[in-house]
Amino acid sequence: MSLQNEQIINDVEILIRAEPHWLPVLANIASLLFARMPDINWAGFYLLKSNELILGPFQGQIACVRIGIGKGVCGTAFLERRSLVVPDVHQFPGHIACDPRSRSEIVVPLIKGERTLGVLDIDSASYSRFTEDDQKLLETIASLITANYRLEDFVDC
Repeated sequence: MSLQNEQIINDVEILIRAEPHWLPVLANIASLLFARMPDINWAGFYLLKSNELILGPFQGQIACVRIGIGKGVCGTAFLERRSLVVPDVHQFPGHIACDPRSRSEIVVPLIKGERTLGVLDIDSASYSRFTEDDQKLLETIASLITANYRLEDFVDC
């Protein structure tokens, strides 16, 4: 993992240690990723509520508020319980274009035990922006979140 990504993980760990409630931490993680990951135009979370993903803390342009399970990249990553790296969102069947400038996307599910609680979603205006190193970074962050917070207090599990 790159030194920059190691520093981001360190900063996420500091944010988690400093705050017992998940909501401000997710907001700060979205802000941290938006500021520190180069060449991205959206960073944020969608969380499960009433059998759909609803918009959580984010940074970037106005976003889609609700995404159906299995719909678009976010809903598919949630349903399949696996990270998805999409080099060209226009080639992804059923892509939901919240920001027409987005060209590539990475989505990492937030999994706690047998439950999927939401997703971490990052978009870029460049094609093929996301790497294996980015995936490892975001999967580590997702694991830190689910290990330290009871998102179940918000989401419908």
